[in-house]
Amino acid sequence: MNQPNETTHFGYRDVPLDDKQTLVNDVFHSVASRYDLMNDLMSGGMHRLWKDVMINTLNPPRDDSPFRLLDVAGGTGDISFRAAKASGAGFHATVCDINTDMLEVGRQRAAERHLDQQVDFVEGNAEQLQFADKSFDAYTIAFGIRNVPRIDLALKEAHRVLKPGSRFLCLEFSTVDVPGLAKVYDLFSFKVIPQIGRAVTGDAESYQYLVESIRKFPRPYDFAEMMRDAGFARANWQIMSGGIVALHSGWRL
Repeated sequence: MNQPNETTHFGYRDVPLDDKQTLVNDVFHSVASRYDLMNDLMSGGMHRLWKDVMINTLNPPRDDSPFRLLDVAGGTGDISFRAAKASGAGFHATVCDINTDMLEVGRQRAAERHLDQQVDFVEGNAEQLQFADKSFDAYTIAFGIRNVPRIDLALKEAHRVLKPGSRFLCLEFSTVDVPGLAKVYDLFSFKVIPQIGRAVTGDAESYQYLVESIRKFPRPYDFAEMMRDAGFARANWQIMSGGIVALHSGWRL
């Protein structure tokens, strides 16, 4: 239960904890229709390579073995579609996202790709998943967990719904520690990305939040400790692109 006057961060602003989810929802309602285009523009297409690393690490079975993936905060379906392409006939993904506009984009894309039998879409909250204990073979979340108000609860729920021996994978922006790159990255993030957002979606403020939220996300070793507290074993991470992103991994044993 939340304490009275408990706050959290929304970008660089402190807001009441119970208000953050509504504010985040407003951001993604605003950008849903251009979300994947903006990912290309913001990352120079690099997000595709980072997601490929995630899918290669997931390594879903390529035969007919049943394999159930839960992809949280993956409303437009990008991770699930990539996983389906890399999998055999026994694969099925459930995309769980709290944002209805993002889910609608995902459903349309699944139908266009003839993947609507392999990928379904469910509205839900990462902090309180509606799925049974030990019901999934893997859990993925890409560039979404930093938007969850109570990350500790989301990690505990991820652990709960995974089968023993299953893997948790989280792709998230991280901390650039290369001095020259850090300066260029900050300049691009704060000066360029919001203006790209304004030009493409008509919304600079949402992208200002997204940039700020990256800086508020825990460093990899702190996030690994949060994963361990939630029950995950062998919590570790892989740094990519000079620390711009990290792929976090843990196992439910």
